[in-house]
Amino acid sequence: MLGVVTEGLVNKWQRKLEESPFLLALHAGFAAFWAYYATYAFRKPFSAASYATVSFGWTWKADLSAKTVFVIAQVFGYGISKYIGMRFCSELKREQLGRATIGLVLVGWLALLGFALLPLPLKIVAIFLNGIPLGLVWGLIVRQLEGRNLSEILLAVLSCAYILASGQVKAVGKWLMVDKGVPEFWMPFVTGSLFIPVLLLSVWMLSLMRPPRQEEVMARSARRILDLTGRRSFMRRFLPGMILLCFAYLFLTAYREVRDSYQSNLFDEMGIHDSGAFSRTEIQVAIGVMVALALISLVKDNRVALRCVYGLMISGLAILCGSTWLYTHKKLGGEPWMIATGLGVYLAYVPFGSVLFDRTIAATRFQGTAVFAIYVADALGYTGSVGVQLYKEFFAKKQTWIGFFENFSYAMAIGGIPLMVLAMIYFLRLKPRTDPESLAQEDLPLNPGAATEG
Repeated sequence: MLGVVTEGLVNKWQRKLEESPFLLALHAGFAAFWAYYATYAFRKPFSAASYATVSFGWTWKADLSAKTVFVIAQVFGYGISKYIGMRFCSELKREQLGRATIGLVLVGWLALLGFALLPLPLKIVAIFLNGIPLGLVWGLIVRQLEGRNLSEILLAVLSCAYILASGQVKAVGKWLMVDKGVPEFWMPFVTGSLFIPVLLLSVWMLSLMRPPRQEEVMARSARRILDLTGRRSFMRRFLPGMILLCFAYLFLTAYREVRDSYQSNLFDEMGIHDSGAFSRTEIQVAIGVMVALALISLVKDNRVALRCVYGLMISGLAILCGSTWLYTHKKLGGEPWMIATGLGVYLAYVPFGSVLFDRTIAATRFQGTAVFAIYVADALGYTGSVGVQLYKEFFAKKQTWIGFFENFSYAMAIGGIPLMVLAMIYFLRLKPRTDPESLAQEDLPLNPGAATEG
């Protein structure tokens, strides 16, 4: 009896979500934000510890710090997950998304238990295995938000989750170690444990969302599961532009990862030892990015919106350069500089995982999911991130983190802006596909199981 009543209430709520775009935005935004926020509690807290007393005793040219080893190991796992996600996240059926999300996060949690219990060399394996399942979660959540009239707003809210969560969960980790006496290797597992109820509730709420309505499909293009044929079709059509974007994203991901994972080092070198600095900087960054992305939802013409997205990313890179110049010339303080670099990098970085490819597919009428393109870019991005961190440890060991970060900021602007401009010109020159025969032959995955989602 209780099950019948519950099912009736769920069906009634689902109908209300379909009838009210405002209610859908509140429901989906709340659920997506907390689902990914909770996921970050299983990924990022470990970087709040310094592991300063831990040494592997390696006798290489540069004795890598334990923290760098752990960060690189997790990023390796994250990078591998992106190659897996090209297929896994693109082909998974909608009704499987919620169960897969919870399962993947719990596997990452078990890896953190291994990080706490295993001997030192095997801790590297544990944190590597933690990165693989967690790297797939973003694509599963985006799959439920893309292709809607409110996608920009929903994806902006989702993006704010990892901007805010990165600082907040590290603050929780610091609190557990300093105030509660939790050992640094146990701290990541305990932090994740605190967020399991939030994860379960938010993922269940996401599962209540039905596929985009027919009018949304007409406005934003059908989002079809991409099999191997569909993925090859995507790359054939967009290869030159994807090369430009992926090359820019490779270094952009590395920059964002350095700022995120070594922010505590940067604050220490600036003389900022207040743990609240993590939250203060990232809250302001998140608000700025969310407002900027949400405004794009007001643009109905997909090609005009695509121009706005590229303008946003180029502006972000310009902010990196300008704010760093002000900081190096003593015209900007350390914490405001962190806010400015956060705003700049996330204005350029966040659209790759959200609105950039969503609007590209809508503007070109390619019938597929944006998640495949996101994971192609991510796979190369995290690969580059490992390379940059290894370069810092082996070839710029004596350079301070602030000095390294300053140079990296200038390089991102000088190299990234031309790549973004060329990619914008390429994609805006593409005409929407309107010929049904060519669509059927080239763009549509013909696997009978690869129907429109839902």
